[in-house]
Amino acid sequence: MDPSRQAAALSVLARGEDAEQPLFRAQPHNLEAEQALLGALLVDNGGLDRVSGYLSGEHFFQPVHGRIYDAIVHLTERGQLADPITLKAYFEQDGALVDIGGAEYLVRLVASAISIINVNDYGRQIHDRALRRSLIRIGEGIVNTAFDFEVDDPATAQIENAEQRLFDLAERGEIEGGFAPLSRALAKAIESAERAYKHESKVTGVPTGFSGLDALLGGLHPSDLIVLAGRPGMGKTALASNIAFHAAKTFAQRSTRGDPASSVGIFSLEMSGEQLAARILSEESNVPSHSLRVGKLTQDEFDRLVVASQQLTRLPLFIDDSPALSVAALRTRARRLKRVHHLSLVVVDYLQLVRPSSGARGYDNRVQEVAEITQGLKAMAKELDVPVLALSQLSRAVEQREDKRPQLSDLRESGTIEQDADVVMFIFREEYYLRQAEPKPRTSEEDSDSKFQTRYERWTKRLEEVTGTTDLIVAKHRHGPTSNVQLYFNSNTTKFGNLETRYDPGDFPV
Repeated sequence: MDPSRQAAALSVLARGEDAEQPLFRAQPHNLEAEQALLGALLVDNGGLDRVSGYLSGEHFFQPVHGRIYDAIVHLTERGQLADPITLKAYFEQDGALVDIGGAEYLVRLVASAISIINVNDYGRQIHDRALRRSLIRIGEGIVNTAFDFEVDDPATAQIENAEQRLFDLAERGEIEGGFAPLSRALAKAIESAERAYKHESKVTGVPTGFSGLDALLGGLHPSDLIVLAGRPGMGKTALASNIAFHAAKTFAQRSTRGDPASSVGIFSLEMSGEQLAARILSEESNVPSHSLRVGKLTQDEFDRLVVASQQLTRLPLFIDDSPALSVAALRTRARRLKRVHHLSLVVVDYLQLVRPSSGARGYDNRVQEVAEITQGLKAMAKELDVPVLALSQLSRAVEQREDKRPQLSDLRESGTIEQDADVVMFIFREEYYLRQAEPKPRTSEEDSDSKFQTRYERWTKRLEEVTGTTDLIVAKHRHGPTSNVQLYFNSNTTKFGNLETRYDPGDFPV
């Protein structure tokens, strides 16, 4: 049946006998636009350049139209002419084309071409109808899935899956993607350089609160994946929460000056939200975290806690402590926070606890899983245009060396993490290892009291030099130099600070 007659028949059936109450609704389509587009392309194959960036055969409502379009693309890519004569050989045995008129239908398509100038308009019409049909399929899937009561498929998971499918559709349906002129990218680069030039601190990204690190990186920049790695006990979570807290405090101060609202989101896959909040509360109130946990508080400390908690409740800081989230769930929840609370920084604690997307195929080894996770986090950073700070564990190879300073090769599944990250930082506290290596008297006759005393004095002197200090080793920096930034760490309050404030009693009571 001719597509135009098919559309008319569908319209009559849809109206029903009384022409008032439709029996069903035909899916969105525009057969006339499909015919006009194909006719224009058969007249002038050059028009394909205007639509091929966003249009494919699957977007056509009439299947044979989609096959004709794909054949035009195929011949054109091979440098051949695509017209009714060259296409005839492809469709002589195509039953669907025979049903609507055979090879003569290709000639009728050329006759239906009104204007080659309108190719892009026809393409957008076809693309729009295809997106609407996809929306209908997603909506039907949501309804059908909601009616199923599966133990391992709760409603919350269905919501996240629906959001992911809608986002994937929006991503595939974006027409304005593709190449952009260099001038557009240059304009953005000049704007960024101008902001840095006019800003006194030269920090154009999200400030970390650490002057040395901000001077090296210029803050945490949108679309960057920053990996903070270290062995257990080094203070990765403490440092990340310090950065998140300082960023949230900066955003709150800026909003009072009339700047656009911004917020920080923390995915705490290891610690509960309560534990993380207790650390931030200890940092802000200068009350030791252990005292806070066991309840050994003086009246003055309790009063400081109350004041600090009142100040913290006003910060745009959000914590999601759901365990074992997938990459897809992270992206869905981050998008939601971006939409509602203007997300400007994401912290993931930590990378190895993230699961690959539920729909992903099975992986042969952990390296492939981590590759999918890091690629997903990098994609999330680019998609939301925010920096993503992801924590990562280091392998035990560090413990087996005399020099405990981390290296890029110490990253678990290092190849994929190092490849996808824009910045890789290692946290190293020599004090931690020195305290474990306290000299003990040896039983051998060669180890006299004087030798042991000498060893012990050297150990004591070195311990005094490094107590409270932390090396933040920037081992990879895609946009600039690498270096070593020294910080101060107060283990009582799990608070990091600039090394020059180490002996400031107001910030870090010793």
